[in-house]
Amino acid sequence: MNTSTPSWSTVDTHLGPFSAVVAGDGAVLASGWTADLTELLDVIAPSLRQAEPRYMPDLGAVTRAITRYHAGEPEAIDTIEVRQRSGAFLEHAWHVLRKVPAGEPVSYSAYAALAGHPAAVRAAASACARNAAALFVPCHRVLRGDGSLGGFRWGVDIKRRLLDHEQRYRPHGAGHD
Repeated sequence: MNTSTPSWSTVDTHLGPFSAVVAGDGAVLASGWTADLTELLDVIAPSLRQAEPRYMPDLGAVTRAITRYHAGEPEAIDTIEVRQRSGAFLEHAWHVLRKVPAGEPVSYSAYAALAGHPAAVRAAASACARNAAALFVPCHRVLRGDGSLGGFRWGVDIKRRLLDHEQRYRPHGAGHD
């Protein structure tokens, strides 16, 4: 993969087309359930938009992780590098969100506490809403306090199906059953 030019690709999944934009070094800049590149380019921080991405049918480790995740290996996304820019709280919150295990969703208030700011529930919700790297930064794993789904950029139906998928395929021994 070229080290300076960003690339993008779309993978067909059981949830629909999933596209990712990656930096020249392979870090995910944006991703989601769409085949429309502009939907992803619009959410990349301006400081990370260095050049127009070129289409590549295979993004290497990122494409493999997308395929493996959708095939039933939720942990396949865990080692993929992600690069997002915003304020210190949001960047920290996105990092923390990557540690929420598949099959074990948390509430927005629990997520705020995990991020070190238990009173910042709205800021935690904003971190989910502003997350450009869906799936790799699993904002779908955050629910309302009453257990209802809340919103999701890619649709509540996709969020529900992701949670069901992760519950079904979570690693043996995970959870509190």
